[in-house]
Amino acid sequence: DDIKKALGLMGQVDLWILLLLLPLQLLSYYAAGSMIFSYLRAKGNLKDMSHWAMTRLALEFNFVNHVLPSGGAAGFSYMAWVLKKRGVSGSRSTMAQVIRFFLTFVTFILLLFVAMIQLGISGRADPIVFVVAAVLATATVGIIFLFIWLVRSQARLPRFSARITRIANRTVAWATRGRKKSVVKQATIYGFFDGLHDDYVSIHKDRKILIVPFFWGIACNILDVSLIWISFWALGYMIDPALLFIAFGIASVAGAVSVTPGGAGVYEAVMVAFLAAAGVTPGVAIAGTLLARVILLAVTILFGYIFYQMTVLKYGKRPA
Repeated sequence: DDIKKALGLMGQVDLWILLLLLPLQLLSYYAAGSMIFSYLRAKGNLKDMSHWAMTRLALEFNFVNHVLPSGGAAGFSYMAWVLKKRGVSGSRSTMAQVIRFFLTFVTFILLLFVAMIQLGISGRADPIVFVVAAVLATATVGIIFLFIWLVRSQARLPRFSARITRIANRTVAWATRGRKKSVVKQATIYGFFDGLHDDYVSIHKDRKILIVPFFWGIACNILDVSLIWISFWALGYMIDPALLFIAFGIASVAGAVSVTPGGAGVYEAVMVAFLAAAGVTPGVAIAGTLLARVILLAVTILFGYIFYQMTVLKYGKRPA
């Protein structure tokens, strides 16, 4: 019955409001790219990269992450590969992407607390909303501190690199039934993490370098939630942005670790379940969530694929 109601609601969509998704999604990709590229420019890289090229690469990055379910690893590798063609080392491009995720999490936590305060003042939230938000905030902070603990000490890196090398080689050997036993070298892994350590030390000495990416992180989070809010608005329902913000965070985490491309199925189920538990009519929760996801994923995959293919044709040819 809820699904039937959701399908019925699709007939009352205001297309003019829905069209706002397109420019806002472009701005969202621009903000996401700005977190990475403002850091790299501050480090002396990509001085000649245009704003359009930056937005396009951010779209390609999201396309790769959506079509290859790897928990974000595919996007990291793809971005490092493209940026290497522009003179950026693998460790530095990875650090730039780590900073993007780090600041996305940090700014998300700050905005999450604002959302919780707003919901507390309004008195419209179920206690489960605060419990879930607290768990999400704790897990996010834990991941941040774990990464800092790892890269801040150069003494830990050799042991960690050796462990990663053993795990990687054993996994490949198992997957190939022993045909390939040693595909990763410890020296390569250590050099990669040593580069991350050097960038971490540099950032620790000059924290001001993160100010601009920090504000882009706030903009990125707000824009991402606004895209979903507009979809509900187009249906004629004004969902509390604070509630939607918490639902977005939970669904994004669930989608990131799922085995489906772009978290499809998992993201929607978690988002709908949380909104329904928080008091949103199930049919409305289904309609608004699916409307946003279908349009945003379609734009990401369509244009991302085109730009991705253009980049592969430009840089992907093997030597003669």
